Amino acid sequence: MTQTAERLPAYSLFAALLAAAGLPIYIHAPKFYVDEYGVSLAALGAVLFGLRLLDVVQDPLLGKLAETLRDQRALAVAIGCTVIGVAMVALFAIPPLLPPLVWFGLTLTLVFSAFSFLTINFYAQGVMKGTAMSGQGHYRLARWRESGALLGVCVAAVAPVALAAAFDAPFAWFALGFAALAVVAAYAMRSEWSTAGLAASTGFAVVLQDKLARRLLLIALVNAAPVAVSSTLFLFFVESKLDAPGFEGPLLLIFFLSAAVAAPFWGAMAERFGPKDVLIFAMVLAICAFGLTLTLGPGDWLLFAVICVGSGITLGADLTLLPATFANRMARISPSAAEGFGLWSFVSKLTLALAAVTLLPLLERAGFQSGSASENTPEALALLAMLYAGVPCVLKLAAIALLAVTDLSEV
Repeated sequence: MTQTAERLPAYSLFAALLAAAGLPIYIHAPKFYVDEYGVSLAALGAVLFGLRLLDVVQDPLLGKLAETLRDQRALAVAIGCTVIGVAMVALFAIPPLLPPLVWFGLTLTLVFSAFSFLTINFYAQGVMKGTAMSGQGHYRLARWRESGALLGVCVAAVAPVALAAAFDAPFAWFALGFAALAVVAAYAMRSEWSTAGLAASTGFAVVLQDKLARRLLLIALVNAAPVAVSSTLFLFFVESKLDAPGFEGPLLLIFFLSAAVAAPFWGAMAERFGPKDVLIFAMVLAICAFGLTLTLGPGDWLLFAVICVGSGITLGADLTLLPATFANRMARISPSAAEGFGLWSFVSKLTLALAAVTLLPLLERAGFQSGSASENTPEALALLAMLYAGVPCVLKLAAIALLAVTDLSEV
């Protein structure tokens, strides 16, 4: 094993840290503040949308900041890890020092800002790392990185539920564990932040003027939307539509663990057959698997678990191959890559904002309430199912259409 490959586990660990601060927080935080502090769904949706609007300006600027600080990247990342760890503790472990909705917005702003800055640095460094590796280094690195990320999502998704069996304040213990992980991950990556020999920044213009880079950003935007929709509504769907409270944690674990197990397989398939054909195949499978969710009703949690396996496997392709393909393109047109991944981070998270600001108010206007199926009208539950499963399938079809007409031969 080469010296380069020997350090790849550190990338898995750091990816796990970032993943634990991403999608799981969108899953857990809104419901936590609804249940603990009685904040309304519409208000939470508005705050989440506002936070993502901040990213419209912030993520590209954070990309520029990451490029400016690239010679001090190790120190900048250490500061970012400190901020995200402290903010997570404030979000879940400290009773709000301000009105709950304000505290929710303030602490999430810190979490997501640090998350964005760390993600941009991490993926930009990955472009340099993958280029230095022999063969198709970007896809080999992606297998390590995204497998670690998906395992991090698995642990973060199920941890609060598992901790609830042993502690009265499971989310507080989750936040403390996350802060400890931030320290360990930062230490493991301490020697990986060198940018010696890296070409000077090319700025945003080169990325935005490149037709293929623009198309990959658009595909990322559309393809991330189904995950944004389903993650925003997952806990509500399991609790209310399936009438299976308490099964949320195991089902999340099945979903993300399936993605983690499948990620190396998709990376190997892309190296052999090319990313485009493999991605389209995975997207078609995702529609077939997830479309079955529309047929489910109360008590169908076992069939939903099977669907979680199938849709989780296909998620492994999305999270592994698209970032690696974009990294390959950045290596050709913008090797410093920080600005490029600033844009990538923005489009990836914009979908979560749109999901929050549209879906949660729609449900509230339909009379939906967090709780069992008996507490909601059939119309509200039908809307929940359509938003959770029908909308993602339509969005996935749009992503397939975009990818089908995109020439990836240059990557």
